[in-house]
Amino acid sequence: MSNRLFIIGAVILAALYVLFSSIYVVNEREQAIVMRFGQITDVRSEPGLYFKIPTDIVDTVQIIEDRLLRQDISDLRVQVSGGAFYEVDAFITYKIVNPRLFRVAALGQLSVVEDRVATRFAAVLRQVYGLREFNAALSEQRPQMMREAADAIRPDLAELGIDVVDVRILRTDLSADVYEQTYNRMRAERLAEAALLRARGQEQAQSLRAIAERQAVEIVAAATRDAEILRGTGDAERNRIFAAAYGQDMEFFEFYRSMESYRTALANGGTTMVLSPDSAFFRYFGSSGELPAASTTFAPPIQPQTAPLPSTTDEPALDGLGIEETVVPTLTLEDGTQLEPTQGIEAPAPVEDAAPAVGQ
Repeated sequence: MSNRLFIIGAVILAALYVLFSSIYVVNEREQAIVMRFGQITDVRSEPGLYFKIPTDIVDTVQIIEDRLLRQDISDLRVQVSGGAFYEVDAFITYKIVNPRLFRVAALGQLSVVEDRVATRFAAVLRQVYGLREFNAALSEQRPQMMREAADAIRPDLAELGIDVVDVRILRTDLSADVYEQTYNRMRAERLAEAALLRARGQEQAQSLRAIAERQAVEIVAAATRDAEILRGTGDAERNRIFAAAYGQDMEFFEFYRSMESYRTALANGGTTMVLSPDSAFFRYFGSSGELPAASTTFAPPIQPQTAPLPSTTDEPALDGLGIEETVVPTLTLEDGTQLEPTQGIEAPAPVEDAAPAVGQ
């Protein structure tokens, strides 16, 4: 009885083994290659349940990926035609479309394919970037570059039974040394531009400063000239009045000069003078001193002449550089009257009204 049960169990196990070894399943993301004694007999690309000769001795099944596969490349160093270097991140998506060729060329192993795809993809990217200038890789040519890379790598992968679906460039950055060179070049350009602007500003400042200094010298010279003319005219008028007064009343003139001498000599209250009482200096001091009588026979004074002043010019003061012309300064006399440099000097008031006051 026990032997019969053992035999029945063995038969059931053998039947189950034969059943399960003859069945294989292909899902929607896979495709299967059926090989008999190492030779490909069938390819199953549709999902479902399939049968083969039982056991793996006669028929064997190899599952191949039927979905999109992706291969990434990071920090790939590429050189453009100008000699600069970029660091590129990119990826390629592909699909196994010919399982028979994939089995023959790569033994159906993705690890073998990935190494070859990565090597070929890097070579294609270097080729595409090498055909362009420095700025082309960062411009609107990037879609064209991705199409060129896909077209260049597609024939090589087709020999493996693989079809290239898409190529994408994720990042294109300058390498560290190019970053430094670009920064130094940009910094040098900005420094040169700043130095040029600063030099132009200094040139304009020096020009304006020189013109302003020249104008200041001209204004001071004109004012000094006018002041000397006015001062000379005033001194001449004063001397004429003194001469007229001296010629009209010599006694009064001597009295006036004595008073001026007293004011000058005795200006300081602590002045001590040792002189003889009969000295001419003290002629009008003491009880014997008498004031001179005022004369009423004054001759008509000589009218003053207008002082000639140079004419002004209408030429711009600063040679048309945008600075307003300096206003010519006015002169203020002791009585508060403002006198323009081109205005004549008015004659002083006649001295006839002051003469009678001396004798009072």
